[in-house]
Order: sequence, then C-alpha cells, then structure tokens
Amino acid sequence: MKKEINHPYIVNSISELHRLVALPKPNHPLVSVVNLKDINCHFDENMKSVIYNFYSICIKKDFKGKVKYGQNYYDFDEGIMTFFSPGQVISAVVDDDIALSGWWLVIHPDFIRNYPLSKSIKDYGFFSYATNEALHLSEKEETMVTSIMQNIEQEYRSDIDGFSQDVIVSHIDLLLNYSNRFYNRQFITRKHAGNDLLANLETLLNEYFNSEKVQEMRLPTVQYISGQLNVSSSYLSDMLRSLTGQNTQQHIHNKLIEKAKERLTTTSLSVSEIAYQLGFEYPQSFSKLFKGKTNLSPLEFRHSFN
Repeated sequence: MKKEINHPYIVNSISELHRLVALPKPNHPLVSVVNLKDINCHFDENMKSVIYNFYSICIKKDFKGKVKYGQNYYDFDEGIMTFFSPGQVISAVVDDDIALSGWWLVIHPDFIRNYPLSKSIKDYGFFSYATNEALHLSEKEETMVTSIMQNIEQEYRSDIDGFSQDVIVSHIDLLLNYSNRFYNRQFITRKHAGNDLLANLETLLNEYFNSEKVQEMRLPTVQYISGQLNVSSSYLSDMLRSLTGQNTQQHIHNKLIEKAKERLTTTSLSVSEIAYQLGFEYPQSFSKLFKGKTNLSPLEFRHSFN
C-alpha cells in the first residue's frame, strides 16, 4: 500500500497567518510584527509542516522542540534568531501550548519590491537552506536587535503616512546588516551543510535566470535541471512534491515569476523585452503565465507599484 504523503500547509498571505494564530487583522497586508506572547503555539496536524510565502525573522525565547528545515534538522534550541525566506519548508515538533516570548517579523516580498533591499535580501546567507543554525546572540547583541524590532513594531502600529514604508524598510535593512555581522562571527565556528538538494536547486535556478543561458536556451526544462543536479527528473519532482507539494516545473515557474516581478518594478523595459530576457519566444505566453500565477497582468502588476 502506497504511503500517504502529507503536503506542507501553504500560508500565502500575512492576513492568513494572523487568522491561523488567532490574531486581529494586520495593520498592513504586506508586513506585520507579532509579539509571541500574543499567540498560542499549538497547531493541528495540518500545521506540523508549513511553507510561508513571505520572509520570516524571529527573535524567540523559551522554545523547546525540534525544527526540520528542508531536509535537515535545524539547531534551534539555544539560538535566539531565525530567518526563513519565502517557499521554504519548515516542520516543527513542539510541546503543546508552550508559552513563548519574543518578536516575529513577517515581510511579503511585494512590501520591499521597489527598494534595493528586494535584491540585497537574497544575498544574506542566513536565509538559505544551507544554514542549519539559529543565530546565537550575546546579551548586548540581543538587546540591540530587540530594540530595532521594537522600533519596527512602533512604526507598524502608527498611523500610516507617506513615510511609513520607507521608515520600516530602513529598520529592516538595519536589522539585517547587524544580523549579518553577528552571523559571520558565528560562521567561524560552525560547519557548512552543502548537500541539501533544495539549496542546490535554488542556487542553480538563480544562476540560470541571472545569466545569458536563459536567452540562449530559453526556459530551463525539468530534464536540464535534474541533469545539472545529477538526479533523474522523476526523482527530483517526487522529492520536491513530497517536501513542498510542488513539482520541479512549478519551482521553475516560481523562480521565473520572482525574476519577472523584479524587472517589472526596477526597470523600464517593456513586457515584451522582459519576456524575451526570461526565455519566452512569445510575450503572450509570458503574460498568460504571469497572470495565472499572480491574478494580475504584467502591466497591472507594474502599475500597482507606481
């Protein structure tokens, strides 16, 4: 009898996250700061494995349990801070109804889309599957990052004006710069885990879409990707489906949409030019795929940021 596969629960929006943890609606649909004391840590079986389609930065205390991140267990017992990027699989086994304390910052990629941070945030290694340790902080460092998180929370709770988003993004940028400094200090004494197939897939897709290959070879095929990873196409899709609920083709499309959003909001290239750069022979095919994934045409998405 074939074993039933339990796919991760996908949380697509911050509003949905608030609903799941029984919090009031967020003040902003694309960013939120949660005081962990305000939520109950108990989730039903469907929430044991989740995918958040937004960035997650957490400062926590008193956590007891195990976290699996991608294919590896994550050292979360003593570390203070964790960083997860959109689309990553997080599984947790925790004590029921434990009382947590700390802060949880969640950021939808569209919130920072028009800022340099939308690109630089991808360069921080601690958002990668290859990182398997939470960030350990000294008392002084913890006080510093907690203060920044509280500044973000204060701005988030304030009345929204024309400067609100700029101020919050500046604080997030500062938080990540300090975190990068502290993580680099920690990396001196940790071992790197480079055998995670999901991490290799992410690296491969980023390199492909950032190179001239995409114009020379068009969109990468499942066969090409699996060949580069030295596994069969069926094995790769089965593995991804069991971990994320999505096959290889869907992962390729997700990366494509991510790159398309970057170019629609940071360049003045036409939709046809962007379609060509991303490996499409016909712009109509690109527009159809983009609307199917986002419910907006490429031009509608661009105009929403102007």
